[in-house]
Amino acid sequence: MASGDDSPIFEDDESPPYSLEKMTDLVAVWDVALSDGVHKIEFEHGTTSGKRVVYVDGKEEIRKEWMFKLVGKETFCVGAAKTKATINIDAISGFAYEYTLEINGKSLKKYMENRSKTTNTWVLHLDGEDFRVVLEKDTMDVWCNGKKMETAGEFVDDGTETHFNVGNHDCYIKAVSSGKRKEGIIHTLIVDNREIPEILE
Repeated sequence: MASGDDSPIFEDDESPPYSLEKMTDLVAVWDVALSDGVHKIEFEHGTTSGKRVVYVDGKEEIRKEWMFKLVGKETFCVGAAKTKATINIDAISGFAYEYTLEINGKSLKKYMENRSKTTNTWVLHLDGEDFRVVLEKDTMDVWCNGKKMETAGEFVDDGTETHFNVGNHDCYIKAVSSGKRKEGIIHTLIVDNREIPEILE
């Protein structure tokens, strides 16, 4: 039975009853929206083996085996801007644990609330493709599908326009004063002279 490779041979082409890859201690999954996209963070915590594994977008970032201390924290970076993320592991009773995610030192909930004040996000469909455009209001940086865009700012009669291209499409984000202190500046994405509705993340 020479097959030419070193793969195990199972009678009658049966696969083994279990797979080591499928035996995980996955305890938490978070989706984190950053300027360069939505990132999936997964955490495995083996409470009997002391194993801790952190995955970001399916890629293993941290692996620790045989940790005797089952509580603590794991810190790593997420996304193109290397945003700091920390998973806190706390015992809540007996052998029950709570897992919380912090982004830039804030709870995920607080980070997302703050982010909704400091960014605008639009999703558009062009030429059969989906694009996620994010404006960082504090820097006026524009991101599209994970890439920071080259932009050109221009003053106009009623505010400013930040111009960029998505493929062959002319885009700009218009910033105008709302006239109300609480609302501040209103940002609108225009693609091919058509307004795109903002989404709330």
